[in-house]
Amino acid sequence: MHHKKTIQKNITDAIALKQQLLADENLQATISQIVEAMIACFKNDCKVLFCGNGGSAADAQHLAAELSGRYYYDRPPLFAEALHVNTSNLTAVANDYSFEEVYARLVEAMGRPGDILVGLSTSGNSPNVVNAMKKAKELGLTTVGFTGAEGGLLKNNCDYLIAIPSTDTPRIQECHILLGHTICQLVEAGIFPK
Repeated sequence: MHHKKTIQKNITDAIALKQQLLADENLQATISQIVEAMIACFKNDCKVLFCGNGGSAADAQHLAAELSGRYYYDRPPLFAEALHVNTSNLTAVANDYSFEEVYARLVEAMGRPGDILVGLSTSGNSPNVVNAMKKAKELGLTTVGFTGAEGGLLKNNCDYLIAIPSTDTPRIQECHILLGHTICQLVEAGIFPK
């Protein structure tokens, strides 16, 4: 039973953070704007790209799959992809250039005006994600950042910013998935109404 305090604290902290999201009408308005931007993007035959590191890479891949596969119901696939999934590209660029350039180069290769880049970084300061966002803005993509409190360097390179008011990485990532799932649900329903 010596684990009980930690288990209860983590659940309590997660609930408290989600209560903050529930009370934050500006954040909810931003989420709604992101949904509308993604619906317009897909309706214009454009794509949504995702990037992140570590747990945020897993979240990028997870959210891309919700759009490219299905979320709640069967419907046509949407063009969404996480930029780290080609390990040969990732390791070649990291080796030949630098790890800070791995996502920016893929954005340059794949990104087109009208596309959206979603960058996930709990600190907001991951150089490869920040560089990807800068490249995306240069090329005319819409940029969406998912960060923790303050927003870090991503804050000034995002058209839309979801800054979770916490510095606790696991709790931030749990909120990224909650809000990311909500966006996927609303995008799916908006493009393919039942």
